[in-house]
Amino acid sequence: MNTSFLLFALLNPAFALLAAPLYMALIRKVKAYAQGRKGPKLFQVYYDLRKLMHKEAVYSPTSSWVMRLTPCLNLTALLACSLFVPLIFVPEPAGGFGNVIVFLYLLALERFFTALSGLDAGSAFGGMGSSRSMSLAAVIEPTMVVAFAALAFVLKSLNLHEMFALTAGSLLPASPTLVLVSISLFIILIVETGRLPVDNPATHLELTMINEAMILEQTGKNLALLELAHAIKQLLLMGVLINTILPIGLSAEADAGKIAVSALLFLLKAGVLAVVIGLFESALAKMRLFRLPAFYMMAFFFSALTILIEVFA
Repeated sequence: MNTSFLLFALLNPAFALLAAPLYMALIRKVKAYAQGRKGPKLFQVYYDLRKLMHKEAVYSPTSSWVMRLTPCLNLTALLACSLFVPLIFVPEPAGGFGNVIVFLYLLALERFFTALSGLDAGSAFGGMGSSRSMSLAAVIEPTMVVAFAALAFVLKSLNLHEMFALTAGSLLPASPTLVLVSISLFIILIVETGRLPVDNPATHLELTMINEAMILEQTGKNLALLELAHAIKQLLLMGVLINTILPIGLSAEADAGKIAVSALLFLLKAGVLAVVIGLFESALAKMRLFRLPAFYMMAFFFSALTILIEVFA
């Protein structure tokens, strides 16, 4: 592998690991302000993760190796995903890393094992959450495929590194149709991270639980790893959206000064996006389960429209 990619393989996962919890807290803070509350501290998620890491993991007597493996496997899968989405600079492509199909399979692997661990505990809540998650996945995963296919169609590549190398440093999107794709990616971000109106991560009410129900039986270090993996997933999907619609500042060179500037700009852009997500959630109520496919179809529609425009333009 080339030196550029080796540097990327060290910096990008480390950056994702360190920065991801910040945006979970920022979204909570924005939602709290929108509701007239003070909300948690910006670094509260870091404190919570540190506290959980010092606690013992307790397992259900009905659980198997699945519940023990899932936290480590999910975090490993998401750290592997971080090698596919450039956050602070775009490396030279190496070894097939950046392939969008592999990226989607890794996300599906994380979803599958989360649902499996929810069933493995043998609780009613876990089974309910897993059932809901897989039902909704049957709709959103084809939509994700079409959305990323549209992105690949516009940027003429199946490799995320090559895609964002074309857009890196641009003030505006590389093509006007990427604005339509970005709408789809925003909806996918909301759905995949379990935010309103799809799920409500701030409650344990039976009618609103999906992701929280699946991890309800996890405790201690295992819960910390799952929460961290979820935060990284959110950050990576935010990175895809940011690199698509607002790539300004993303460095295409492995230069220390440019990487530092790119990292600072990404933190700022991700912060703005987190505020938008927080305000978006605050303006919406939880949708009924049977209405969610219509919300997902919006993402499918904009992605399909993008492909049609590119074909007939």
